[in-house]
Amino acid sequence: MSAGRFAPSPSGDLHVGNLRTALLAWLFARSTGRVLLLRVEDLDRVQPGSEQRQLDDLRALGLDWDGPVVRQSERRDLYDEAVRSLTAAGRTFECFCTRREILEAPSAPHLPPGAYPGTCRDLSDAERARRAAERPPAVRLRADVQEWTVHDVLVGSFTGVVDDVVLRRNDGVPAYNLAVVVDDAAQGVDQVVRGDDLLTSAPRQAHLASLLGAAQPEYAHVPLALNAEGRRLAKRDGAVTYRELTEQGVDVLEIIGTSLGLTGSPQDMLAAFDPAALPRDAWTFVPPAT
Repeated sequence: MSAGRFAPSPSGDLHVGNLRTALLAWLFARSTGRVLLLRVEDLDRVQPGSEQRQLDDLRALGLDWDGPVVRQSERRDLYDEAVRSLTAAGRTFECFCTRREILEAPSAPHLPPGAYPGTCRDLSDAERARRAAERPPAVRLRADVQEWTVHDVLVGSFTGVVDDVVLRRNDGVPAYNLAVVVDDAAQGVDQVVRGDDLLTSAPRQAHLASLLGAAQPEYAHVPLALNAEGRRLAKRDGAVTYRELTEQGVDVLEIIGTSLGLTGSPQDMLAAFDPAALPRDAWTFVPPAT
């Protein structure tokens, strides 16, 4: 089974940028004969009631999905098994660094600022024991390459940095990069449509997928929605959620469709959908005056 997916985090209501990406994930999946799965990424921030509101808003927009909703919080065994498998293969190490230590550490020449510099990669047993007495470790991937190339339907070939990503945080919670790769492989997701702010994560995730024996998915990183100041759209930017805009009489599907050069219902948009005709620039959304 070939599948696409939309995977929101239940940390609040979806804004028009999120809904635009959801519509695009639906269009890409349906236009290529794939099923569309919905996965709730609830390992971290969860706002009570948010998941149900998000599902209601997607349905109100005219979108559907296949099969039951999957929640990452119910899949911890899968992530733990992946870490065990990688550890058994010698592909992990314990890391005791704080975020500040990583940001302040000298970066290796091939790594961008903020990438993990390999501080804990080769600690002695004595040093590891000393650090473990101070704070619990995270588990990192011992990457065996410095870069990886992925193919993106919209961007083309993209080669990005691969570093030793966190697999499990020091509080025991599976990290995003691990969970998303394990879930996509387990669910048969071979098409990933998401915001282009995650493009630089794709090489890391594709490399990790290869180590887990999973196929690399087809990517489509779509331009983000921005506010009037050119920053990524957020709920603090005013009336930007489906409910807020609908209460003001705004047709949310119409404004999202117009931003993509599409009109009508999702089914109407599907009939006219052509990825090559999609805009490549970010969409600036200015909320209506209240």
